[in-house]
Amino acid sequence: MDKPVILFDGVCNLCSGSVQFILKRDKEKRFLFASLQSNYGQELLKKLGLPTDTFNSFLLYSDGKVLTRSTAALKMFQQLKGWKWVKVFWIVPKFIRDAVYNLVAKNRYSWFGKKNECWLPTAELKARFLD
Repeated sequence: MDKPVILFDGVCNLCSGSVQFILKRDKEKRFLFASLQSNYGQELLKKLGLPTDTFNSFLLYSDGKVLTRSTAALKMFQQLKGWKWVKVFWIVPKFIRDAVYNLVAKNRYSWFGKKNECWLPTAELKARFLD
C-alpha cells in the first residue's frame, strides 16, 4: 500500500471527530483510514503483534512501520497542508507527549462519549476507508 493508513477507535466520538477533522484538511488525499475494529484493522494488529482488543491508540501505518500515540499524531499533522507548525512539539520529550496522550485516551469515552457502532463515511468518502 503506497498511502499511509490511519487506524482509529471507530466507536470513540473523539477519534471519529479527529478522522473527520483530518478528512476536511487532507485535500491531497494522502491518507487512507480504517477503524481498529474493522477486518483490515484487526488483521494489521495481528500482523504487527499488537493487541486486537485494546483500542486506546491512534496508529499511523506507513512503509511497513507503525507509529503510535503522540508520534503518530505529529507525523500525520506534518503531512497536512498548513499544519507543519506542529513540528514545534517534537521538542517536548516523548514520555511527556505520550503521558498527555495517554491521559486523554484513558478518559476519552467519559469526556467525549462513545457510539454503539462505528462511524460510517459518506458514499463520497468511502473509497478512503479500508475494511
